[in-house]
Amino acid sequence: SLSAGLDLPGRFLFAILTLMMLIANLVFMEEAVYIYRKIPSSKRSIIIWINAAAPVMATTSCIGMWIPRSTMFTDFTAAVFFAIVIHKFLMMMIKECGGQKLLLRRFENGHFTISTGPCCCCCLCLPRVRITRRALFWLKLGTFQFACFRPILIFLSIVLWTNGNYTLYSLSPKGAAIWINSVVGVLTIIGLWPVGIMFRQVRKVLNCKKIIPKFALYQFIVILNNVQTTIIKMLATQRIIACAPPLSSSARGAYVAQQLLIMEMFLITLISRVVYRRRYDDLEPPECTAEEAGDKKQIP
Repeated sequence: SLSAGLDLPGRFLFAILTLMMLIANLVFMEEAVYIYRKIPSSKRSIIIWINAAAPVMATTSCIGMWIPRSTMFTDFTAAVFFAIVIHKFLMMMIKECGGQKLLLRRFENGHFTISTGPCCCCCLCLPRVRITRRALFWLKLGTFQFACFRPILIFLSIVLWTNGNYTLYSLSPKGAAIWINSVVGVLTIIGLWPVGIMFRQVRKVLNCKKIIPKFALYQFIVILNNVQTTIIKMLATQRIIACAPPLSSSARGAYVAQQLLIMEMFLITLISRVVYRRRYDDLEPPECTAEEAGDKKQIP
């Protein structure tokens, strides 16, 4: 068994990381109860989904750490979950502005700046797009396609992997991995782009709702779960991370990535509790209340 092959420091490390994962899940469950009681039903599920991202990734990483053969499935589970969270984060920003109708009324003369990351941050010559119902539809479609197509591609990868035709992080042009990963990479960039566009537009309006630290936590999860993990596992595949018997280079790289993710997601879970734990009375921007009050006075 795995525990039998570990020395005392190794067992202690595994125990500490498992404890961190359990604490992260307990903190999330306590936060979910708070959100369920204090937040309106229109926002409740979205905020719970977003808060669940870090604990879910800590859990999948911990399972992969204890059961190495499950790494393929745990990584894919975390990837599918995070694809949904990206769409939920965009919807949260719209909901925090009072919904689509109030957002369109607030920015009726405004324009989206589409020259933003991660897709077009260097293309400053791109025209600004008028904020309309159609523009919002395309932004929501950009994140929804990622939540829809990534699970399909991941399912295809698992089918090919069980048949021996898929090697994770393989750079061979003859293998299916490089082509599937390339398509997933393009879909990821397209999925992250609308969130950046929307955040750039609403960050001042939603400053009272701590949208900047919320977006920062979201960005950290993106970087740590995708970029960091990919770099570590590619280094292991290319034998840059040396093997340490009885662990091969790939197994050692997976362990390093999983252990780092558990610690990082534990910290993000604790910070998320502070950022998202606010009473609903403090969440409505004063601008919304003022505009609504003014409209009501004008109605005869």
